[in-house]
Parts: sequence; structure tokens; C-alpha cells
Amino acid sequence: MSSFSAPRERYLGLLDGQVVDQVPRIPIVMQFAAEYIGSNYGSFTQDYKILCEANRRCAEDFGFEQLSAISDPYRECHGFGADIEFIPDAGAVCRRAPLEEDPDFQHLLEPDPQHSERMKDRVAAICEYAKHNLHTHSIMGWVEGPAAEAADLRGISNFMFDLIDDEDYACELMDRCVDCAIEFAEAQIYAGADTIGIGDAIASQVSFDLYEEFILPREQKLVDAIKNMGAYVRLHICGNTTHILPGIARLNIDILDIDHLVDLAEARQIVGPGIILAGNLDPVSSILDGDPDSIASAIQCCAQTAGPRFMVAAGCEIPSKTNNCNLHALCKPLNVLEKP
Repeated sequence: MSSFSAPRERYLGLLDGQVVDQVPRIPIVMQFAAEYIGSNYGSFTQDYKILCEANRRCAEDFGFEQLSAISDPYRECHGFGADIEFIPDAGAVCRRAPLEEDPDFQHLLEPDPQHSERMKDRVAAICEYAKHNLHTHSIMGWVEGPAAEAADLRGISNFMFDLIDDEDYACELMDRCVDCAIEFAEAQIYAGADTIGIGDAIASQVSFDLYEEFILPREQKLVDAIKNMGAYVRLHICGNTTHILPGIARLNIDILDIDHLVDLAEARQIVGPGIILAGNLDPVSSILDGDPDSIASAIQCCAQTAGPRFMVAAGCEIPSKTNNCNLHALCKPLNVLEKP
């Protein structure tokens, strides 16, 4: 068995197919991290320095292998012209989707990672991580997937109707979102991110046919672009994704977050042995309301079910009021299963 003393080495080692000493831990922490350092979620989403400090403290104290720049889904949306409000206990809030009342694309600004304030702030977070942690931890940037960003710009209900009633418009909107995401990912990779997370939560709410025809090809374009830039891809789609897993399996992603609504054994069977699975404990019933013994036992079961290609995470974000002992239990060192 290989020995990997640094978190980054352990994370990259497993991605590259090596047998490492421990299962890498990559839970998503946002509001929890902000409050852990005595700040608040609104400040965390608004100031990259607070975001970085919070993630570093959590990584050090709980044993994460990855530092993340994820904070909220409205970085690109703000670049497109959305009015974002920052609320201490709610983070960044979009009060009205830019295209909610009028679908005309002329209402949108041109997002620019180097000049759009909130996109620039996330790039600054990656630069800050790279300055101090490039050789110690994995650094994960984040972009919104085509369906999620289109829903943010158009409003969820409008976008869902567009997919059925005006597919040409929905596709053009998603294409604009993909172009934005590629440019945003490139800026983060250039700044030092080794991994780009893609959040496309709304994709779990559409049918198999709609996903395969309209969303999957655009996710594929985004994934291919990120991979061609030399970064790894972590896909995060909240909810029950079982019906779209066959398509996800073809995306050539590296890490797939599995929500608690998905059977982990079935997910492994569908996507095959190559993709690393992360998850999939229920953030509320298992992590927030659970106890250290039950959490440690459950994540061990997940590791056994998923096999060697597995990383520790909850099904989604760690809830803000989670007991520190519970997060320690989730991140307790686990041995990686030997390859069969």
C-alpha cells in the first residue's frame, strides 16, 4: 500500500487509481464553516477571505483533504445582472430572476470572471488557497451547471415550462450558461484549482428523456472543456438522480456526489467501477440528528458498498447546527478497500 502523508497527495492518489492509506474526506461545508469560525453565512458568501479562513479551519480541525470555493449558486447569476442580497443567516439571496418576467436575453449582462464582482471574488478565493495550500490540499472551484444556471436566470417554474413549450429558447439559454461556466472554470483553474465542482441540482427534477436530450449534452460540453483544461470534475446534483444515472455515467466525470435519496449500491452498479462516489448519508437525519457511533458505522457501510473508488461526504451540505463530534465521526480516518 502506498503512503500519502499530505491530504492533497491522498486525494490525487485515489483519483489517479492508486491505493492510498485513508479514504479522502471531501464534505461540503458552507454555513457550518462560517459559523465555526464565529462569522455568518452572509459574510462567508460575500468575502473570499472569510470563506478561505473558514474552510481552512475546518480542513485542519476535522481532517478534510479538500478546500472548496463553493458558497452559493448566484456567482454567475450576479454576473448576468441579478440583484443579490446578503443575509447573515441565509447567505446570498436572489430576490428576482433576471429573466423571470421578460425572457429577452438583452436584459442580461455579459458575465466576466475577471470583472464581475462575485465571480471575481471566487477566483480570488482560489488564488488565496493556491498561495498557501497548493501543495497541502486539493483546491476545488465551482460553477453552476447548464440547467441550474438557466433556472436561476429564468426562474425554476419558467425554465421547466420552457423545456416543454419552448425547447429552442431553453437550449439557447443553457448554451449561454455553459459558455459562462467554461470561462469561469478556466479562470479558477488558472488560479490554482485542481478540481471543478459542477452543481446542477434542477437536473434531478426532469424526466429521463428531457435530461438525455437537452441537459446531458450541455453538461458533457462543460465536462469536456474542464477536463481538457487539465482539472478533475466533481458533479453534484441534489435529489434522487437514479433515473438519470445512465446518462451521468457517460459524462467522464471523476467524482459523483450521491444524495441520500439514491441507493448507493444501485448507483455503483449503474455508473460502473471507475467513477469515485462521494456520500451519501442524509445530512439531517444522519449527520445533524445522529450520534457519532451511528455516523461512523454508516459511513463505513458506505465505503464498503461503494468499494475502493469512494470519498467521504454527506449526501449534500453539512447542516449549520451539526455537532462538532458528529462531523469528527464522519471524517474519522477509514482505510481504503483494496482493489478486487
